Amino acid sequence: MGGVGMTNPDQWRALLLAWYDAGHRELAWRPPPGAGAGRVDPYLVLVSEAMLQQTQVATVVGYFNRFIERFPTLAALAEADEQAVLTAWQGLGYYRRARNLHAAARAIVAEHGGRVPDDADALLKLPGVGRYTAGAVASIAYDRPAPIVDGNVARVFARLTHLTDPIDKPEAQRTLWRLAGDYADGPRPGDANQALMELGATVCMPRVPHCLTCPLRTVCRGVRETNPEGLPIKSPKRGPKAVTHGVLAIRDADDRYLFTQRPDTGLWSGMWQLPTREDGPATAAWAKSSLGVTITRPRACQAMPEFTHATTHRRITFAIGVATLKGKAPDDQTWRSLDALDDLPLPNPQRKIVATLLNGS
Repeated sequence: MGGVGMTNPDQWRALLLAWYDAGHRELAWRPPPGAGAGRVDPYLVLVSEAMLQQTQVATVVGYFNRFIERFPTLAALAEADEQAVLTAWQGLGYYRRARNLHAAARAIVAEHGGRVPDDADALLKLPGVGRYTAGAVASIAYDRPAPIVDGNVARVFARLTHLTDPIDKPEAQRTLWRLAGDYADGPRPGDANQALMELGATVCMPRVPHCLTCPLRTVCRGVRETNPEGLPIKSPKRGPKAVTHGVLAIRDADDRYLFTQRPDTGLWSGMWQLPTREDGPATAAWAKSSLGVTITRPRACQAMPEFTHATTHRRITFAIGVATLKGKAPDDQTWRSLDALDDLPLPNPQRKIVATLLNGS
């Protein structure tokens, strides 16, 4: 194991708590320091942690406020229709998080009397709740000594201990969780964990760490070895797979467009889209065989014939064709004016296409 010799989590905690108490970002889901258990609604913490997975705080704030305005309580979220939840989440991406949060709310109502569990092990049994989220909710909402390890925390610990093994490897992960457990096992674990996350987000930055203003600079092995910006080390990953999705914007005589719902599983599951073919070009023949409609020969969208969108595992090129419906729109399909889509949750690429069509194709 590269690095990780003598460690002093008690010292780290004391330094970080003093730094955190002196000043930190005020966030809608963040309790005031030193207040102990019961200082914040656990539902707010659960929602925020779901949104913060793979998304930065600056992006989350607006979405969080709107989501809580729409679903102010856990009971309100549990009672909501999934399409309403997806619509409220629209634009934030990684929509599986929204489904899992919705399912977790329903499980809490059904199995825990509507009270978010205060134990990390119980939280782990909820849909979509992993080890990090369970630790974050248990510590922040209930002041439990539960460990957390996310990207920010892993970076801080790797630099503090000069961990030179790839942090995504099992042995390094065990080391990081052990350090996180030792660190959380002390006074004010909720504040201590938030201080750790705050340091990683605002000081111990990925590319340019602000070591001169870091409260841990005197005990950081990465600083002593003069290479904190080179840590953590990660195993090389394969690049995203390049694919092409053909999109058809089919307009009828009433200036409405056809929309279809995606399958219940897979990418953007359950959301809505302009008809999209993922295994070849979206042609008039494909529209007839797959959608049951007869259309004019598609022409490239003049304003935006194609664009690229990156997901975690794919680099998708959207090729957009515009066509006109021949005959009457089938009654069992969803045809909408482009300015009447508020109740249809659309993935970000589809929203981009709709915006382009509204401005003229």
